[in-house]
Amino acid sequence: MFSPKAFGMSIPVAAKFAAALVIAAALSACSEEKVETKEVIRPVKVVEVAGGGSVRELDYSGSVKARTEMNLGFRVNGKITERLVNIGDRVKPGDLLARVDPTDYQLAVKSAEATLAAAEKQVETTALTRTRAEQLFTKEFSSKAQLDQAALLYDQAVSTRDAAASSLDQAKNQVTYTDLKSDQNGIVTAINADIGQVVGTGTPVVTVAVDGEKEVQIAVPEMDISEFKPGKTVKARFWSDDALVLDGKVREVSGSADQQSRTFSVRVSLPTDPRVLLGMTATIEAVANAQPSVSIPLSALAEKDGRKVVWVVDRDSSTVHARDVKLAEFTGDGVRVAEGLEQGDLVVAAGTQFMTEDLKVKLPAAEQQAALTETGEVLR
Repeated sequence: MFSPKAFGMSIPVAAKFAAALVIAAALSACSEEKVETKEVIRPVKVVEVAGGGSVRELDYSGSVKARTEMNLGFRVNGKITERLVNIGDRVKPGDLLARVDPTDYQLAVKSAEATLAAAEKQVETTALTRTRAEQLFTKEFSSKAQLDQAALLYDQAVSTRDAAASSLDQAKNQVTYTDLKSDQNGIVTAINADIGQVVGTGTPVVTVAVDGEKEVQIAVPEMDISEFKPGKTVKARFWSDDALVLDGKVREVSGSADQQSRTFSVRVSLPTDPRVLLGMTATIEAVANAQPSVSIPLSALAEKDGRKVVWVVDRDSSTVHARDVKLAEFTGDGVRVAEGLEQGDLVVAAGTQFMTEDLKVKLPAAEQQAALTETGEVLR
């Protein structure tokens, strides 16, 4: 038994010493206890990978146009004095569309007529001279050289007359060219010049959409242009009528991309249908062959050591593991994966920045997982 007197201590000092021994013993006991640590289990939101389809749908919008559109212009230059049609008017062959001032061309006709009359008189004169030279040569009153010269003058006069006649015909044609006429049935879709405007030869004045086959022109990006070949069957839907669906065929594919939009022009022929009007907006739907792939939310995609990875949950151990993936393309609702995932895989859909290899995770309850599936979290 501890005795303060045995150690030469006073009672108060001995009490303090005893208290210190008690505290030291308690601390020693605590240090010998093992510190228990709890294992971290992180709840996660997951999506189940469904089977990817072997085809994908392409759709591009465009407007309905006539297969043939004529940009009509005058074959002569001049000032427009009349315009007899408006946008939306129907025209037929021979209908007068516009007219330029014909005054100068009419004067040219008169000048050509006078030139032709003078040339004809010259032919008559040289004909008489040639006849007289033949008579004198027969009677040996003139030389052969004089006869040849008279014949040459006559031939020149005939050539001049023929040239004058051609000039007259040309001048008359110029007068007829002052009238712009339609040569096919169609509808006026644009007016490019109006009364009082001076136009040059060939300047478009009136645009006429020719009656007949209609088509839809669409712009296709380079990544999908290989899916459009002449003769390919596609579907055409129209914004004005959901029930109007027609089978169209690709008629023409541009050989080069537009310099600004970097898209290719594709023309799709439509069957004849009175419900399809020029200018209507249509959507062309096509099916493209594609390699099997699956889609996941963009939030499920992560990066590890410069590689694209996703965190896949092991169902048996409830741990996550990084898996390399090969991306096919980004879509409007996520990213399409070409390689690395299989049907049935559970992929962490959110919080990938907190994932580590072999991290223990807690999966949602069956009811929660079913709810995620119903709301579209399981993507195809």
